[in-house]
Amino acid sequence: MSSVIEIQGISKTFDRFSMKDVHFEVNKGYITGLIGPNGAGKSTLIKMMMDMVRPDNGSIRLFGSSPAAEPLIKERVGYVSDENFYYEHLTISRMKSIVRPFYKHWDDAAFRRYLDLFELSPKAKIKNLSKGMKMKFSLAVALSHHADLLIMDEPTAGLDPVFRRELLELLSEQILDENKSILFSTHITNDLDRIADYIVFLNRGEVVFSESKDEVFERYVMVKGGRELLDKDIRKFFVGVREGAHGFEALSKDRGEAKRAFKDVALLETPTLEDIMYFTAKGGKSA
Repeated sequence: MSSVIEIQGISKTFDRFSMKDVHFEVNKGYITGLIGPNGAGKSTLIKMMMDMVRPDNGSIRLFGSSPAAEPLIKERVGYVSDENFYYEHLTISRMKSIVRPFYKHWDDAAFRRYLDLFELSPKAKIKNLSKGMKMKFSLAVALSHHADLLIMDEPTAGLDPVFRRELLELLSEQILDENKSILFSTHITNDLDRIADYIVFLNRGEVVFSESKDEVFERYVMVKGGRELLDKDIRKFFVGVREGAHGFEALSKDRGEAKRAFKDVALLETPTLEDIMYFTAKGGKSA
């Protein structure tokens, strides 16, 4: 299986945050979700991929090349950020005229289709757009130069539920072309429950896991039972525990062991990605 992104041993230190020995790959022809709580390092990592931030150690390769050494490789990338990098005083049409020359495969017809789909007027000034509309404009740009790789940092932030659902359908259609690949960073994990093939979970600057979504759900399990089951040894079995007045719920990353230990005394359920992220982050803080 070929990789469109290869992250090898990335480390980066800031005043109050550090990224430590990050390794993972994004496979060609699939949607990979990058999840993690706020401050986990998702946006920093994506900025490294776009050569906006340089790592202290390690290497990043897009399509087998370093974006720092070969900046033209980014022409094959459609980048969508929750930040606005466009000139606020310009209209959409004028901003498009500035962006277009950077992409030799720019498709004006496609851009017009996406403006219609997203209900954006080419005469609208960027400063007058809402956050959600700015995100739609970024999406229109990213999708209009036939990029082989979409890198999306919180693309559904600020979007209403109806358009979020439409966007996910649009991304699913894009990936029908097996030469296209998507890296989708978000904290709205139910978006990835619907469309992701692979999940990379980043917590406190480290990769917790990088594997297929199906493997994640096969391995992790939620255990719900009475508080009398909890003791010091049992607590060590869980990634994280939440207790209430009448019971507890906890996350285990070993479904087989959980079945053997709790099948007759507790309820076992498949967790959501949000459950996995919450209990892992919570457990890390408790530890």
